[in-house]
Amino acid sequence: MFIIALLTLLIRIAQCDHHNRTNQLPNRSTIVHLFEWKWKDIADECERFLAPHGFGGVQISPPSENVIIHLQDNTRPWYERYQVMSYKLVTRSGNREEFLNMTRRCNKVGVRIYADVVFNHMTADNSNNIGTAGSTADFKKYSYPAVPYTEEHFHHPFCAINNYNNVTEVRDCQLVGLKDLNQTMDYVRQKITKYLNNLIELGVAGLRIDAAKHMWPSDLKEIYNRLNNLNTDFGFPPKSKPYIYQEVIYYGNEPIKPSEYTSLGDVTEFRVEAELRNVFRGNNPLKWLVSWGEQWELLPSDSALAFIDNHDTQRTGNALTYKEARAYKAAIAFMLAHPYGEPRLMSSYFFNNSDQGPPSDSSENIISPSINKDDTCGNGWVCEHRWRQIYHMVAFRNAVGKETIRNWWDNGHNQIAFSRGNKGFIAFNVEGRKLNETLQTGLPPGNYCDVITGKRRGNSCTGGKVTVRKDGYASINLPGNAEDMHLAIHIGRESSLQAR
Repeated sequence: MFIIALLTLLIRIAQCDHHNRTNQLPNRSTIVHLFEWKWKDIADECERFLAPHGFGGVQISPPSENVIIHLQDNTRPWYERYQVMSYKLVTRSGNREEFLNMTRRCNKVGVRIYADVVFNHMTADNSNNIGTAGSTADFKKYSYPAVPYTEEHFHHPFCAINNYNNVTEVRDCQLVGLKDLNQTMDYVRQKITKYLNNLIELGVAGLRIDAAKHMWPSDLKEIYNRLNNLNTDFGFPPKSKPYIYQEVIYYGNEPIKPSEYTSLGDVTEFRVEAELRNVFRGNNPLKWLVSWGEQWELLPSDSALAFIDNHDTQRTGNALTYKEARAYKAAIAFMLAHPYGEPRLMSSYFFNNSDQGPPSDSSENIISPSINKDDTCGNGWVCEHRWRQIYHMVAFRNAVGKETIRNWWDNGHNQIAFSRGNKGFIAFNVEGRKLNETLQTGLPPGNYCDVITGKRRGNSCTGGKVTVRKDGYASINLPGNAEDMHLAIHIGRESSLQAR
């Protein structure tokens, strides 16, 4: 009965049409968060890399005016982008015209833009009261004349969140000193809706709702109901709705649950990264992943935004990040190979402390990533989405489409493999000893390039090669101490030597 229930669940997961919900093109998948990138650089990246490699969309940093914050070393922290001064579209990433240039160019090549929007709060108290568009505020008086908001538009009495088991406190009090807007007020809803509809008019395909957990679902519902359809001038079909995904941090044992928000839109499933980091660090056996998904008490697949790390967990949690590359790449590969959820990747810059902002010059301008001959980035940018082991897994996900999981194999511990129907096959080895097995791949017979160790180049492979027999079986070899702990092949042109 367990196997039947599992197969039924996996079939239902695979049949969910993510493309209609996310507004991505049918042959694309995966959102990448180009954290703190400039609008012009994102437009360039859509054209030169993301579109050619099948990425579905980009999450951008908040486009609304933020307060300018200087740290003790006179640098600017990343978190200033989450302290709102007004809804003017002027930040270090660019202005309104540059924003529009980005959405036009990215949509033209089929890469969607999802804006990270902050409207739970405005700023905290800061020594500087000038924003990136030149707006000013009186923090003590809760006065933001560029909106305008005054004291009456914030929750009263003014209080701080101290007890996350108190639902009212979490939603009506101030998160780390950030002045908490009262979204129940119609005036506040109007201002927020005007801002969001402005972004929709300028060509975004969806919205990432920052701090959704700290707002009442009933208030969010009223705001979402006022959103316009997507702008058909950017190639969206008529009556398309913006894709909504909401930040609700939840690891269990709190009264506010992600399920309260799933009727409104997708929800960021933080337990994905929490569980997978334990598996790929070797703390839990890989064999347990046979039931990965809702049976792990995760959100329904068609409501979940899945990720391994984000801009917060990189700095404040125990998440896998680029700093732990081997396990990180494997966890991402599993996330992209498995049909659970809508995946989002993180693309970072190098940082040494949790406050550090993006690479900048002496005039505080963000420095553009440089592109190396091997497709990696320079100028202080990590660009995980340009790592071969990651962007090739985006192609894997595109190639397997809606296929279900089949041909599961494990060794009873930390070696696993499975296929996605007859279109893709992947294997993982987290043990110290070699994986050397003849396994059913489900794939058509022929030669395939392992897209983790290399790529297809003409009729040969720059990395490993796997030969699939007529019966679908292949000899799978994974050393226990290799640079990467996984192998992947698929029917797409990046892997199959038969594909043209």
